[in-house]
Amino acid sequence: MEKFIGKPAAFDHLEITEGFWKEKQELFKRVTINAVYDRFEETGRFEALKFNWKEGMPGKPHIFWESDVTKWIEGAAYFLQKERNPDLEARVDELVERMVNTQEENGYLNAYFTVVEPEARFTRRTDHELYCAGHLVEGAIAYAKATGKTELLGVAMKYIDLIDNVFRIDHSAKFDTPGHEEIELALMKLYDYTKEERYKLLAEYFINTRGTSDRDETYSFTDQAHMQSHLPVRKQVTAEGHSVRALYLYSGMADLALINKDTELYKVCRELFFNIVNKRMYITGGIGSTNRGESFTFDYDLPDYTAYNETCASIALAMFCRRMWLIEPNNMYADCAERALYNTVLSGVSLSGDSFFYENPLAIDPERNKFNDSRPQGLMEHLPIMERVKVFECSCCPPNLLRVVGSIADYMYSTAEDVIYAHCFMDAAGTVELQDKQLIRLVQKTKYPYEGQIEITTLTGGNYTLALRIPAWAQKADITVNGEEASAPVKDGYAYCNRTWKSGDTLSLNLEMEIKILEASPKVIHLCGRAAVTRGPLVYCAEGVDNKFELRDARISRNAEYAVLKDTICNTEIPMITTSATVREVSDQLYTDKKAVKQSIPFKLIPYFARANRGKTELNTWFLLED
Repeated sequence: MEKFIGKPAAFDHLEITEGFWKEKQELFKRVTINAVYDRFEETGRFEALKFNWKEGMPGKPHIFWESDVTKWIEGAAYFLQKERNPDLEARVDELVERMVNTQEENGYLNAYFTVVEPEARFTRRTDHELYCAGHLVEGAIAYAKATGKTELLGVAMKYIDLIDNVFRIDHSAKFDTPGHEEIELALMKLYDYTKEERYKLLAEYFINTRGTSDRDETYSFTDQAHMQSHLPVRKQVTAEGHSVRALYLYSGMADLALINKDTELYKVCRELFFNIVNKRMYITGGIGSTNRGESFTFDYDLPDYTAYNETCASIALAMFCRRMWLIEPNNMYADCAERALYNTVLSGVSLSGDSFFYENPLAIDPERNKFNDSRPQGLMEHLPIMERVKVFECSCCPPNLLRVVGSIADYMYSTAEDVIYAHCFMDAAGTVELQDKQLIRLVQKTKYPYEGQIEITTLTGGNYTLALRIPAWAQKADITVNGEEASAPVKDGYAYCNRTWKSGDTLSLNLEMEIKILEASPKVIHLCGRAAVTRGPLVYCAEGVDNKFELRDARISRNAEYAVLKDTICNTEIPMITTSATVREVSDQLYTDKKAVKQSIPFKLIPYFARANRGKTELNTWFLLED
């Protein structure tokens, strides 16, 4: 299939009907929207929009509070788009009214730089003004689509016109490109929504200027790589610096490459993708291995106890993958997106839907955390927390989760000419549009990610192709149409089934969902000789609450028997894996020259996303491998 002709099939026209993601959406609609709203209300984020703070008052606005607010609005809008809710809508309208009333005549809108440091506007690249503006744009578009109300969109466009003039046209700002990228992809979204060329031009300006300006400062504690400004973007080949910033930038670059059919920029995006997934990504789809700058470090540096793996970073990685499969239909992008979504992203929220993780490590030792927490601040090691919390000082992750779960059907389909690509599998019904404007209605049914059977029934006849992703983890994939074996040649991980479809035809994909033991590369020094357990897109881990022995000493084997059993955690049914592991007999001797006495014991594993819902407990994802 030719590159640069892919079109997204947006969630606007798709309805999640049941199954895994329906349960998540119902939970978020019932619990998470309100939980995040309440915490933002309590912490003053909404009050700050009144712009009435004065020195000495509590609730001093922060430089990025607007982004929390508009991300919450965007997430709420996705749920409103599917089901109008007068009470929720009224809460959004109140926030919009505050922004309408406080926006300056020239378009400027930022509480901190209005009531705290008005003289510092557009002078410090490190202070998130453009990041906040980008999230304002995304929230405004989502709310306009959901309700038809355009007041917030008017606010966003007026602000972007000011930014365009200050940065691209007269260069009166004290820096040239955003410190925290995000506005680039938001501008491309605004261009797509309005078809106004100036928004694409501003995105191009920010992307192409990055790494070329001598006016672009960075933080005193780091270098330009932290903000991906160490080189012009077209010369970057490794993922560097703050991982969320990086993947938001790469998403904007992929948007631009697609719309401009820019082969050079696409090749850069592809090179960066390979560097991430082959050398700098955790098995759970987590990225950004250190708390120091929330950053990528170097190839194969993937420590498990101190893994940072910000929830937002994996969300951004999935966003980047979605854009890349529009340029080049290859299963590696959807494989990566679903690895991030089903593991690190969902690890960021509790099964109860009201508490969150910012960081997502792959191992936890409660004794280590307890000792560490008792040390003076200057002597503490950075260790991720063991239990989720209701809100963070930097609370970008909770509303980001709201956005991704509300719009999860965005990851289902795309089209190119007369081909409909099925990327990520979930229960849903709706329409996708082919290049000739023909609307094809599809119904997808599946128990994914727990089972590997997917059925797509077309309710629209015609001659077109359904291309099904075959995940790289699937050793075997059977494809039938109406129960009979179908001809579906596979290219780059997609099985292309072309025929004259009739209404009611059902295309079935049966993926063999084996339990796999994946061994870490010896180049990952923290994991030498260790392996992880996976099934389909899910990574499994072990918790001390289920296994009363030293988890780090557990030895697993490819030859052991593995079984999948259903169990319940926090009123949520979860498929768990049971097997046996070998552990050494524990003695009081610190060192011994005697051969270890080993025993085989039952071993229980749960999906990584379901971890940390039963109190503080030991966690391990990588186990010693013996064959």
